[in-house]
Amino acid sequence: MKIIGGPSSQALACRVAAGLNIQPTITDFIRFPDNEQYIQIKEDVAGEDVVLIQSTTTDSDLVALLQLLDACESAKKITVVIPYMGYARQDKKFKDGEAISARAMARTVTAHNLEKVYTINLHEKSILNYFSCPAEDLDASKLIAEYAVSLGLERPLLIAPDKGVRAMVENMAAGLNLDWDVFDKTRLAGDQVVMADKKMDIEGRDVIIVDDMIATGGTMAEAVSILEKNGAKDVYVACIHPVLTRNAVLRLSNAGVKDIMATDTIEKVQSRISTAPIIVEALKK
Repeated sequence: MKIIGGPSSQALACRVAAGLNIQPTITDFIRFPDNEQYIQIKEDVAGEDVVLIQSTTTDSDLVALLQLLDACESAKKITVVIPYMGYARQDKKFKDGEAISARAMARTVTAHNLEKVYTINLHEKSILNYFSCPAEDLDASKLIAEYAVSLGLERPLLIAPDKGVRAMVENMAAGLNLDWDVFDKTRLAGDQVVMADKKMDIEGRDVIIVDDMIATGGTMAEAVSILEKNGAKDVYVACIHPVLTRNAVLRLSNAGVKDIMATDTIEKVQSRISTAPIIVEALKK
């Protein structure tokens, strides 16, 4: 098996390779003066089982994945791991003439003859049906819960910012005997949200607000102010996908967040929790 990491997932690919006791395959990534990308796999993959690991956070990342797939055309079997799938929130048509962008991305990737596609905590599981090969969504939420427990926090409480994440947070808490709760959130527009001021048992406790992704930080910042008013000790935020656009990190810091915990589906400074263990487990099946 050869583990090939794309430009957006190099560290994660190395961690997966280490978990399988093999060396990651070296690949060159170059950008020409006209801004076109160039990719070259430095090892022969003919007749090999290949695993491509590449998040498609940007359009350029998607192009890089397509280039890698083309470069692996002589491989015996190709498995693709997309830790963070861009356009996954555009999963249905709301107005006439709209593209279902998640479907377009899935169709583009699986235009190649793939063995299987793995994603991690997709915004909507129904997107898996858009892939023309077997596809499976892996759950990294337990990794966050385990990491939080390892920090030795004061009577930690997990909180979901809205009902959409309730099931994930409940599942995280279940196996580790953690307490959990959920906010009632109303989104007005874009990054403008209103959180219901809800009384919770948080006096003197460390609280972790958990979401599948953090983009602008608007939801989290609103929740932090409510938790502090109710006597929380320290407030942390955690997510699977640290999109963290614009001034999200500054915004959360100013709101009083103690720390941001995230996985490496998107490789950023905050990505201290690796999803490699669940990928390795899936590849070993």
